[in-house]
Amino acid sequence: MIDAPRFLQMLERRGVGLYAGVPDSALKALGRALAEQIAAPRHIVAANEGSALGLAAGHHLATGGLACVYMQNSGLGHAANPLASLLSADVYGIPVLLIIGWRGEVLDGVQSADEPQHVQQGRITLPMLDCLELPYAVLGPEHGDRQAEDMVGALINQGLARSRPVALVVRRGVLDAGDDPPPGASPYGLSREQALQAAIAVMPPDTVYVATTGKASRELYSHRQVSGLPPGRDFLTVGAMGHALQIAVGAALARPERRFVCLDGDGAFIMHMGGLTAAAQCANLLHLVINNGAHESAGGAPTQGFAIDMPAIAGACGYGFVARVDGREDLQARIGQGLAAGCAAFIEVRVNARSRADLPRPKGGLGAAKAEFMRHLAGADRA
Repeated sequence: MIDAPRFLQMLERRGVGLYAGVPDSALKALGRALAEQIAAPRHIVAANEGSALGLAAGHHLATGGLACVYMQNSGLGHAANPLASLLSADVYGIPVLLIIGWRGEVLDGVQSADEPQHVQQGRITLPMLDCLELPYAVLGPEHGDRQAEDMVGALINQGLARSRPVALVVRRGVLDAGDDPPPGASPYGLSREQALQAAIAVMPPDTVYVATTGKASRELYSHRQVSGLPPGRDFLTVGAMGHALQIAVGAALARPERRFVCLDGDGAFIMHMGGLTAAAQCANLLHLVINNGAHESAGGAPTQGFAIDMPAIAGACGYGFVARVDGREDLQARIGQGLAAGCAAFIEVRVNARSRADLPRPKGGLGAAKAEFMRHLAGADRA
């Protein structure tokens, strides 16, 4: 096991000038060390992985120096375009060190147990790097600090010498994470789970829900179990962070007679903000962003959720009704107003970062869950 603060100090000695990325649970100890040791503007929690690579490119163009971009392996899809069409040695030849958390890892032909959204991505992580022609090394639990430094040093030297990106793939359990720190003080009394339950309580019973990646989906699933309603009434976006809104939009456009709610998060909202322009066209959509200012499922790194005016952004993108709330009664009142407005509605509810440690995970195959959701969406089991 490798000590994350020492690992970060090694990167500093190797001349890394900028750190940017999207938090990952396998790299949360690195994220914590960055938050404690590297202040902005040298560390940026990026909107998405492609944006992080753009930051890295700009840093190199301005300084000639090297940036480090961190991500979960699921982010390789976002990263592929700038890696192949901007940073590649065949284009501008921009060196960058990628640090990639490897979920669903495959070693010696055997895949580790993981959640469904990590299975295929885990299998294709190293083949993707091969396809992108990126030199890489895999850092495992058998390696120590010295071996990690040797790996990183060799990769950086290769990247600088050949003007190209390189990647360090980090297996789970390698960086010493310790316990997650408790959430900091918050001026907001509601938790995300309480906000979710308050919203559902005043929605029509046949409302269709699409929930974003992470704990929001698990809290919705838990609520259905407690209430005795089947979770097939909801689509739980277990992977593809940032795309729950477009899933809801695609379904809402196809089913204009149904009422849809996208239960979104601040990190997901920021990741693909351009999708608001399509969502604004859906008069049967309520877009509820539950904003706790953090990438909670990936270790608690902060987002810019509390620093931006989400309702103003949504209004500028064409939503006919926008609001911000931070209490249960106000949330429920605004939901009623949004439903009565007859247009695409956007509500931001600010909450604290507390959540239960015992949240259940959906049981059964996702194929069966998809079939049940489609059946509900078609109206076969409307309440």
